Amino acid sequence: MSGVWVFKDNVIRLVENPASNSSNGNQPNNVRRKVLVWTPTNEVITSYTSLESKLAGLGWERYSEDPNILQFHKQSSVHLISIPRDFAKFNSVHMYDIVVKNKDKFKVKDV
Repeated sequence: MSGVWVFKDNVIRLVENPASNSSNGNQPNNVRRKVLVWTPTNEVITSYTSLESKLAGLGWERYSEDPNILQFHKQSSVHLISIPRDFAKFNSVHMYDIVVKNKDKFKVKDV
Protein backbone atom coordinates (compact mmCIF):
# COMPACT_ATOMS: atom_id res chain seq x y z
CA MET A 1 0.00 0.00 0.00
CA SER A 2 1.30 3.43 -0.84
CA GLY A 3 0.36 6.76 0.61
CA VAL A 4 0.78 8.80 3.75
CA TRP A 5 -0.54 7.87 7.18
CA VAL A 6 -2.42 10.84 8.68
CA PHE A 7 -3.44 11.17 12.34
CA LYS A 8 -6.44 13.48 12.75
CA ASP A 9 -9.19 13.65 15.39
CA ASN A 10 -7.77 10.59 17.20
CA VAL A 11 -8.06 8.50 14.04
CA ILE A 12 -5.19 7.26 11.90
CA ARG A 13 -5.88 6.60 8.23
CA LEU A 14 -3.97 6.02 5.04
CA VAL A 15 -4.31 8.85 2.54
CA GLU A 16 -3.54 7.30 -0.83
CA ASN A 17 -1.75 9.26 -3.50
CA PRO A 18 -1.58 12.57 -1.63
CA ALA A 19 0.08 14.14 -4.67
CA SER A 20 -3.10 13.53 -6.68
CA ASN A 21 -4.90 16.01 -4.42
CA SER A 22 -2.72 18.82 -5.73
CA SER A 23 -4.20 21.96 -7.23
CA ASN A 24 -3.52 20.95 -10.83
CA GLY A 25 -5.39 17.65 -10.41
CA ASN A 26 -2.90 15.70 -12.53
CA GLN A 27 -1.80 12.36 -11.23
CA PRO A 28 1.97 11.80 -11.06
CA ASN A 29 3.41 9.17 -13.40
CA ASN A 30 4.66 6.99 -10.54
CA VAL A 31 1.23 6.58 -8.90
CA ARG A 32 -0.32 3.17 -9.48
CA ARG A 33 -4.03 2.51 -9.30
CA LYS A 34 -5.12 -0.70 -7.60
CA VAL A 35 -8.00 -3.00 -8.42
CA LEU A 36 -9.68 -5.84 -6.57
CA VAL A 37 -9.57 -9.14 -8.46
CA TRP A 38 -11.81 -12.20 -7.95
CA THR A 39 -9.13 -14.91 -8.22
CA PRO A 40 -11.24 -17.93 -9.31
CA THR A 41 -11.93 -16.23 -12.67
CA ASN A 42 -9.35 -13.41 -12.61
CA GLU A 43 -12.26 -10.93 -12.90
CA VAL A 44 -11.68 -7.30 -11.90
CA ILE A 45 -14.39 -6.07 -9.55
CA THR A 46 -15.82 -2.94 -11.19
CA SER A 47 -19.02 -2.44 -9.18
CA TYR A 48 -20.61 -3.16 -5.85
CA THR A 49 -23.18 -5.35 -7.59
CA SER A 50 -20.39 -7.65 -8.73
CA LEU A 51 -18.64 -7.54 -5.36
CA GLU A 52 -21.83 -8.23 -3.42
CA SER A 53 -22.65 -11.28 -5.54
CA LYS A 54 -19.15 -12.70 -4.94
CA LEU A 55 -19.37 -12.02 -1.21
CA ALA A 56 -22.87 -13.57 -1.02
CA GLY A 57 -21.51 -16.71 -2.64
CA LEU A 58 -18.95 -16.90 0.17
CA GLY A 59 -21.62 -16.56 2.87
CA TRP A 60 -21.44 -12.81 3.52
CA GLU A 61 -24.74 -10.99 4.16
CA ARG A 62 -25.66 -7.30 4.28
CA TYR A 63 -25.40 -6.25 7.91
CA SER A 64 -26.89 -2.76 8.21
CA GLU A 65 -28.63 -0.06 6.24
CA ASP A 66 -26.31 2.83 7.08
CA PRO A 67 -26.69 5.58 4.43
CA ASN A 68 -22.90 6.15 4.17
CA ILE A 69 -21.42 2.65 4.23
CA LEU A 70 -22.16 -0.89 3.17
CA GLN A 71 -21.45 -3.58 5.74
CA PHE A 72 -21.27 -7.32 5.33
CA HIS A 73 -21.19 -9.97 8.05
CA LYS A 74 -20.56 -13.69 7.89
CA GLN A 75 -22.50 -15.69 10.47
CA SER A 76 -19.64 -18.16 10.87
CA SER A 77 -17.16 -15.44 11.89
CA VAL A 78 -16.73 -12.30 13.95
CA HIS A 79 -15.52 -10.33 10.92
CA LEU A 80 -17.30 -7.32 9.47
CA ILE A 81 -16.52 -5.74 6.11
CA SER A 82 -17.27 -2.01 5.91
CA ILE A 83 -16.93 -0.14 2.62
CA PRO A 84 -18.07 3.30 1.50
CA ARG A 85 -21.42 3.35 -0.30
CA ASP A 86 -19.85 5.45 -3.07
CA PHE A 87 -17.77 3.07 -5.24
CA ALA A 88 -15.52 6.00 -6.25
CA LYS A 89 -14.28 6.10 -2.64
CA PHE A 90 -13.51 2.37 -2.60
CA ASN A 91 -9.72 2.24 -2.21
CA SER A 92 -6.89 -0.18 -1.48
CA VAL A 93 -7.48 -0.14 2.28
CA HIS A 94 -10.99 -1.53 1.69
CA MET A 95 -9.65 -3.96 -0.91
CA TYR A 96 -7.01 -5.38 1.43
CA ASP A 97 -9.63 -5.74 4.18
CA ILE A 98 -11.68 -7.92 1.83
CA VAL A 99 -8.60 -9.92 0.80
CA VAL A 100 -7.58 -10.63 4.40
CA LYS A 101 -11.07 -11.84 5.30
CA ASN A 102 -11.43 -13.98 2.14
CA LYS A 103 -8.05 -15.59 1.59
CA ASP A 104 -7.53 -17.24 -1.82
CA LYS A 105 -10.68 -15.63 -3.28
CA PHE A 106 -9.55 -12.04 -3.85
CA LYS A 107 -6.30 -10.24 -4.52
CA VAL A 108 -5.26 -6.63 -5.05
CA LYS A 109 -3.40 -5.86 -8.22
CA ASP A 110 -1.67 -2.77 -9.64
CA VAL A 111 -3.00 -1.52 -12.97
